[in-house]
Amino acid sequence: MSLPEQYETHIGENGGLLSGGQRQRISIARAFLKNAPILILDEMTSNVDPINESLIQEAITELAKDRTVLVIAHHLNTIQHADQILVFQKGKLLEKGKHQELLQKEGYYKKLWQAQDRA
Repeated sequence: MSLPEQYETHIGENGGLLSGGQRQRISIARAFLKNAPILILDEMTSNVDPINESLIQEAITELAKDRTVLVIAHHLNTIQHADQILVFQKGKLLEKGKHQELLQKEGYYKKLWQAQDRA
């Protein structure tokens, strides 16, 4: 834990003394500690650096076992190991499948993947 006083660190009202990434990691930890059978994670790695993003991904992969986890993501690398990926554009379902299946379809998902890969 990187907080200076570990669990006793004063974080301010509504986490005001924390960085966006710290708030996000704490929110993810709380979601898993609650042990809910269904989790909804919306842009779970949007405020973290690449190293922490990778660590969060590893933790979520392990902790998501035996749970239903709905992940809303713009960073496609965060969902590439999902059991099922649903691709929406302007509220309409365009494609669904696993990562490799969607890449083979030559559709919108593949275009998004290639665009992020170049960025």
